[in-house]
Amino acid sequence: MKIAIVCYPTFGGSGVVATELGIALANRGHEVHFVTYKQPVRLGLLSNSIHFHEVHVPEYPLFKYQPYELALSSKLVDTVKLYGIELLHVHYAIPHAYAGYMAKKMLAEEDIFIPMITTLHGTDITLVGNHPFYKPAVTFSINNSDVVTSVSESLKKETLALFDIQKEIEVIPNFIDKSKYSSSFTDCQRSLMADDNEKIITHISNFRKVKRIPDVIRIFNKLQERTAAKLVMVGEGPEKKDAEQLCKELKISNKVIFLGNSNEIDRILCFTDLFLLPSETESFGLAALEAMINKVPVISSNAGGIPEVNEQGITGYLSAVGDIEEMAQNALKILSDDEVLEKFKKNALKSAEKFDILNILPLYESVYEKAYNSRFDQTYTS
Repeated sequence: MKIAIVCYPTFGGSGVVATELGIALANRGHEVHFVTYKQPVRLGLLSNSIHFHEVHVPEYPLFKYQPYELALSSKLVDTVKLYGIELLHVHYAIPHAYAGYMAKKMLAEEDIFIPMITTLHGTDITLVGNHPFYKPAVTFSINNSDVVTSVSESLKKETLALFDIQKEIEVIPNFIDKSKYSSSFTDCQRSLMADDNEKIITHISNFRKVKRIPDVIRIFNKLQERTAAKLVMVGEGPEKKDAEQLCKELKISNKVIFLGNSNEIDRILCFTDLFLLPSETESFGLAALEAMINKVPVISSNAGGIPEVNEQGITGYLSAVGDIEEMAQNALKILSDDEVLEKFKKNALKSAEKFDILNILPLYESVYEKAYNSRFDQTYTS
């Protein structure tokens, strides 16, 4: 099947999932075309099965804000016609499903009928989408998709509660490609980050407010008062500067390492003992899953879809949002005993393997087939 994937090409979870999905589909014999404003960060070499089409947005003085949705929908029309695309898979309701719908309508004028799958990832629903300015567009985009999927049961329930949705939402969880983590590093270069007696705690995110970065710092501060440890902070975002300042105020700057964005997440997690994810909300918790596949237990909030990934007392511990005292205590339960830590590490890997892409990919192929076979239904073409 010839599939066009529309996503954000950034380090965020939705872009990572979309990119990894496209690569896996290509490996299964599908022809995949990424359509976005720059090559996705997780997309390596292109091939006969993987293509990238850049969306250019010409700048016109007439517009205060350049119309990306218009440029994207036009690019989709051109790509579908030029390469014989048979199906659109858009990640995020807005702007991608909105632009995808416009592309479908333009193509229908030329008797080209193409189904569209929309995958909901979280912020398109919980933050942007629920804003009164955007809510009608989000509702319209979801209801005019041929198939709608959600990355967690939690996000599905929240979507149905917030919007007047007439479409069935199928839950297809996020995934991990365990084959990419099957070979352990002979040298994780742990000594570059910490002394032999120090435990390494890691947090990875886009450093937005919803990630509760100050909680990460304060949890670690309580930990380091009880045990020798270093904190590795991976990512960039608006909360980073304040986080660095908080470390100075707590006098722990020498124990906290800010690495910025990285394409070597697996190497960082290789030497990590514990992962912190105290988010205000998470639609799924992909960062936790990446930690777990690297045998790293997780201390997290119980928000959103995280409990569908992090199992209480098995792969880590869950606490109420903002309860940094309990999170620190739970972290110490794991770190204070090497046998306990090893047990949690093994459990984390075992649980993460359930989300291997080989288990999830057939679920996407199934909805692709269903959407493709319905492309000539009167309900679709009307």
